[in-house]
Order: sequence, then structure tokens, then C-alpha cells
Amino acid sequence: MSCFTLEQAQGLFFKPFLELLYEAQQLHRKNFSSSTVQISTLLSIKTGGCSENCAYCPQSARYRTGVKASPLMDLEKVVVAARRAKEAGATRFCMGAAWREPKTQDLDRVCEMVRAVKKQGMETCVTLGMLKEDQALQLKQAGLDFYNHNIDTSIEFYDKVITTRTFQDRLNTLEVVRKVGIKVCCGGIIGMGESNEDRLRMLVLLANLAPPPESVPINQLIPIPGTPLADRQAVDGFDFVRIVAVARCLMPRSYIRLSAGRENMSDELQALCFMAGVNSIFYGETLLTAANPKPEKDLNLLKRLGISAENFS
Repeated sequence: MSCFTLEQAQGLFFKPFLELLYEAQQLHRKNFSSSTVQISTLLSIKTGGCSENCAYCPQSARYRTGVKASPLMDLEKVVVAARRAKEAGATRFCMGAAWREPKTQDLDRVCEMVRAVKKQGMETCVTLGMLKEDQALQLKQAGLDFYNHNIDTSIEFYDKVITTRTFQDRLNTLEVVRKVGIKVCCGGIIGMGESNEDRLRMLVLLANLAPPPESVPINQLIPIPGTPLADRQAVDGFDFVRIVAVARCLMPRSYIRLSAGRENMSDELQALCFMAGVNSIFYGETLLTAANPKPEKDLNLLKRLGISAENFS
């Protein structure tokens, strides 16, 4: 098992930019095709009204962001959305619910959704907040492939962003998910006011999990009016690409997903991220409640870069 240190991550981060990208691209090519990308679609199956105080989230009931709370979506609507996503080229269908943790009756309904999406021939992923072991087992028995539960940032910066759930709470959920045999999707958010050292500490922690997450989403903060982070400035583009490259170097066999924030990224910045090791994106016009590039824009970019959608096998 690899055991990376902050010093090793810093050594990578501060390499000359092109040297870092070259190293990341070499590792990427050893483990993945350089010309394919895995496409996922994310659907909000229960929006708003969350009791948590995550400072970046417009779905928190504590902030006035214009997001209205809604009940859990009907199964039929979820199936229709999954079919459309598959037709558009997505191989993984992710479902997100704005909960601190799911209740028994809600989890039963989510399991029905998981089974229905699996019947469409897609990988399944859900993000529902904190889980107990019996809940994770129930999702596993329903056929769930991935559970998303981001650690968001370093343990040192965490309480600057969230105080209603501890960092250890997040690690506990990851532990029970892994224990029952569900694959882990876990990453963080860049641009909340944290330092590059915080970002590297987050990546080192992820890389040292046993095993590392199979899927690592790297989100760029979308400053939402009404949230405490509404006035955060955009991250330096080169710093962002360096973080992606370090993630690839530390986790060479994980899918690195360019997630939230692509709507505000130039084509050139996204291309650099692909060079740095990104091989997964969210596809569709919305990510939960935030804007995402239109599908035709993504398809045009991938075509210009000579990248095709990865087939699910």
C-alpha cells in the first residue's frame, strides 16, 4: 500500500508546469486510454431543505438562495431521466438527495431507483449524506455501484466551511461504504478560500485511503449568491490544473472527474485538465442546482480534442 506525504505532493505541485503535466500524462496513459472519457449524469432526486450548513451549498435551509425544497422524485421520472442520459452517451447515472442522512422510508425508495436504473444497463451512484452500515448494505443489495461522499477539503480547513458534520463523520461513511463492497466516489472542492497546501493535504488523505477512491471528483467552487462563499474569487487556472495533475500522480488508477464549475472554464483550461489526467466529466445542463455546459458544447469540445465517450462494459 502506498503512503504518500505532504512533502511528496508539494514536490509534485511545484515542479515546472510542463514537467508536471508530462509526468501526469505518462501515468494516465499507463492506466487508461488517452482518447476516451467516462461520462456521468447527475440528477437531483430531492432538492433543497438540507439541515447542514455547508457554506458552498445553495440547498442548505440556512441560506436564502432561491432554491425551493422539493420532495423525493417519483420513480418514473428518474427512469425517464436515466434513459435520456444513456441515449446522450452517459454510462453512469448519479442521483443526489439533499439530506443529512436518509430515513428508512426514503432509502427504500432510493433502492427502487437504483434497481430501475441498473435495468437500463448503466452504472449507478448515489449521494445521500451520512450512512450507517445497515443502510450501506441495503444499497449494496439493491445493486449500487458507487457511493459519492466528498471530504470537500483538508481536515485543517474543514471547520471553516462546515460545522454541522465533522470530518470524521465523513470518513466513517466512507468506511462503511467500503466495508459492504460499494465503490467509493470521493473528492473535494477547490476555491473555498483554502490554500494550495490544504488542497494537497486533501489529495494525500484520499490517496492514502486503502484503497483510494475509484472515482475522484475535482470541483471548482461555483459562488452561489446567498451562500457564505458567494464572494470567493476564481482559482488561478494553473493552480487548478496542477491540483488535477497531482491527483493523477497520487491516484494513477482512479478516474479523475472534472465536476462542478466547468460552465465557467474556458475550453483551453478544460483541455489542460484532460492533459493533466482528467478522464471523467458530468454531462448535462445542470448539476443538482448549478449550471453545467450544454451537451452540444461538450460534444464539440471533445470532438475538437479527439476524445470519445468511454463505453460501459
